[in-house]
Amino acid sequence: MTTTARTRIRLLLPAAVAALAVTATTAAATTSSATPAAHSVTAPDHRAAAKNPTAMLDAWLRLWNGDYTQAEAIISPDFTVHAALLDGGDGSTVRGADGLVAWISQTRAAFPDLHFSLQIDPLIAGHRASVRWTATGTYAGGFPGAKAQPGTTVTFTGTDTLRIKDGKFVEYWLNSDTLQLLTQLHAL
Repeated sequence: MTTTARTRIRLLLPAAVAALAVTATTAAATTSSATPAAHSVTAPDHRAAAKNPTAMLDAWLRLWNGDYTQAEAIISPDFTVHAALLDGGDGSTVRGADGLVAWISQTRAAFPDLHFSLQIDPLIAGHRASVRWTATGTYAGGFPGAKAQPGTTVTFTGTDTLRIKDGKFVEYWLNSDTLQLLTQLHAL
């Protein structure tokens, strides 16, 4: 691998991870009733979601799939993100429900029809929950360094891990397959 290729990868990696974080969460959140419901739980209302981690995860996935009305009910004002962002930051600037919605909106701008679906049932242990997802969407353009044409379909995977406190998510760790996304966007 050339020095130029290594430099490009180092510069694009934070952007790809941030995009994956957003997309992974969104895909899991919008598993519709038209698809098999084996990996989806639907919360009857926001109050139920706050008392049930599985319902909270369902609302989380719907949030990432573009239903921003979920945010206030499940995201703590103290919410923080641990992920590489498009600007190279560590996620610490994404705070609370408004910050998360802004971040998701920015990510979805490059993949407006991004859809997340769960690969396996969520894992819940005490005050922590984790979901493994697959995201599929159509590239609309605007991703730094991407040479893929708008209209290119991308699919990538990831895992969201969340900490729950007082019935809301307070911390979020993202792990997504950045290489898979960058390859499909011809950014390497």
